[in-house]
Amino acid sequence: MIIGLLQLDIIIPESNNLKEKRSTIKSIKETIRKRFNVSIAETGKLDKWSRSELSISKVSNEAKFIRQEFQKIQKYIESRYPVEIINKQEEVW
Repeated sequence: MIIGLLQLDIIIPESNNLKEKRSTIKSIKETIRKRFNVSIAETGKLDKWSRSELSISKVSNEAKFIRQEFQKIQKYIESRYPVEIINKQEEVW
């Protein structure tokens, strides 16, 4: 069994308050969870209006598959949502 963890540091430039941020993050979490069959949670920068940290985990029997899925997730978020990913950390065990 292989476990992967992807942490994304996100800027939400169009967010003017916590309500707008939470709406965007909620949409991202629901879509990514359903589309990619992963666990996802907001794990940092909870009180910042225009920043967020998302942690995504996936279990598989191949590390290569997990890395490919993480790349797809990152591209999907950047192409579908008004956010900018400024940092990412990826670990596979």
